[in-house]
Amino acid sequence: MEGYPKIHHHGAVKGVTGSCHELQVDHDYGILVDCGLFQGAEKSQAGAGSQRLQIEFEIKHIRALIVTHVHIDHVGRIPYLLAAGFKGPIYCSEPSAILLPLVLEDAVKIGFTESKKLGQSLIKQLKKQIIPVPYRQWIKLKPSKAAAVSLRLQRAGHILGSAYVELEIAYPESSTRLVFSGDLGAPHTPILPAPLPPSRADILVLESTYGDSLHKGRKERKAQLKSVIVDALKNKGVILVPAFSIGRTQELLYELEDIIYQSQSNRLTADLKWNELQIIVDSPLASRFTQVYRKLKPFWDKEAKQRLRSARHPLSFDQLTTIDSHQHHLKIVEYLGSHPQPCIVIAASGMCTGGRIVNYLKALIGDKRNDILFVGYQAQGTPGRAIQTYGPDHGYVDLDDHRYPINAGIHRLSGYSAHADQKNLMRFVGGMRRLPRQVRIVHGDPEAKTCLQEKLLEIAAQKELPMEVLIP
Repeated sequence: MEGYPKIHHHGAVKGVTGSCHELQVDHDYGILVDCGLFQGAEKSQAGAGSQRLQIEFEIKHIRALIVTHVHIDHVGRIPYLLAAGFKGPIYCSEPSAILLPLVLEDAVKIGFTESKKLGQSLIKQLKKQIIPVPYRQWIKLKPSKAAAVSLRLQRAGHILGSAYVELEIAYPESSTRLVFSGDLGAPHTPILPAPLPPSRADILVLESTYGDSLHKGRKERKAQLKSVIVDALKNKGVILVPAFSIGRTQELLYELEDIIYQSQSNRLTADLKWNELQIIVDSPLASRFTQVYRKLKPFWDKEAKQRLRSARHPLSFDQLTTIDSHQHHLKIVEYLGSHPQPCIVIAASGMCTGGRIVNYLKALIGDKRNDILFVGYQAQGTPGRAIQTYGPDHGYVDLDDHRYPINAGIHRLSGYSAHADQKNLMRFVGGMRRLPRQVRIVHGDPEAKTCLQEKLLEIAAQKELPMEVLIP
């Protein structure tokens, strides 16, 4: 069919948040891939005061929504999509089908969507519309008047349940294979099997978060994590780790359990052994997700399953304490603010835009005995980016309209990102049996997109094959 399929981007084109891409099969049949929330500086790009929450594109022709994974920047606008009248199926992997209602229920409750009126009725509606899809199996979607449509989800290795999307659009005269990467994980991500490239794609929509960067290897980054902990705790203070409730928190627990297990009774400091180090997860949502991770052990990788067979519990170990009640949280914050002691606190949100980590930062960021460890990407305009940028020079950060001087030590371990780096992204494209005729680079800062574009064009030149690489 001439002129189709078409792709329209409704997010993740000016930065790394708000992922939402529309595949238009014909003039009255469209499919959305993700419907995420804008965060940081991207929240207000539409104009002064705008939070970019409402659905600002036509949805009457949208027949289905496909969710790649349940991070809020990929699913946070779904309540608004439902409120706007979308009643079609929501396809996602089997683990994501369990996790998605939890994420959005929490988002509505704590105001991530900034409209509590959406409430429980939308969550009930959401559950009715979710259709779990097994990995690696083609399923047929409702056809359009012009074409048959098939969907397959493949493991993306980003967080539990993450997937990249393959869509086959078969018109009478021709067919087109489209792949939407979602967020791809790096090889050897704890707990998760590594993603494999698709066999082919005519059109690829590819993330580029770390399109200009290379991560450290897992052995090296674990050694660096251990080294940061040793150095930071020499001051006998608190190590704060801002981390997303799903994915990063569980990966960190998995690695910390192994570091403690390997070190056993070795001394961390003069008066503290490794197996005496307290790890605090202060996030009710993270605790719930960790419980779900445990239940979804069939989706773990071989290494994680082997640890279970060895009677180890990588997501539930003796040194781990979880904080649920808000009252208990406030007491811990107050106590550590007055009496810093060697411990690691993991709390959301990962970019310090809200959640319990903000209270910890207010209480502890001004004390030079404490340290802040960043293990994930910090988007422009977020407090996390400000702390990373100005913290080493003892600048300040604005939290809830108040200014706080930064005296705590600042550390960054980019190797623990759940995103693929440049080499991984190039392998994802170059590993296909046939290069795409078109790659559309999204979900990245301008420098990352441009750098990745150049590298992908080099692959095409080396193989002497045509490949258009666009930055929408």
